[in-house]
Amino acid sequence: MKLTARVEYGVRALCALALHSRSGPLSLREISRSEQISFQFLEQIFLDLRRRGLVGSVRGPRGGYYLLLQPEEVSVGDIVRALEGPIAPVDCLAGGREGEARCHRSEACRTRHVWEKLRDRINEVLDSVFLDELIGPKSDRPAEKAGSQQGGYSP
Repeated sequence: MKLTARVEYGVRALCALALHSRSGPLSLREISRSEQISFQFLEQIFLDLRRRGLVGSVRGPRGGYYLLLQPEEVSVGDIVRALEGPIAPVDCLAGGREGEARCHRSEACRTRHVWEKLRDRINEVLDSVFLDELIGPKSDRPAEKAGSQQGGYSP
């Protein structure tokens, strides 16, 4: 199983938001430039992230996107599922809902348990890593050095 560029870029973009979570929203142009990701691709990614409740947006000249949750509350697994749906290493596990089988042989399948274990371990790892871990210690963050107020950004 290979994760898509959408996931890779989505995680990088949300790390950029997390780094600036106390200093206000970031425009997609700023994220595009700093992370070297296509602006048009970021627009598509952020539509899904917004629909899934991970980011909010503010319009206007000082507008942009911001995290709706604190960096320590957003896992890599949240981002992966927001952009790609449920994690399924094989098609037979990619049902409409988590755990729902797509394959008519699921009850008699001798290998299904292996794929379920793999899916579960992948989810465990992705759900154990949060944005705050990816962006490093608070002392390294731009807004923290500037001595900004406590709490995340809210419009």
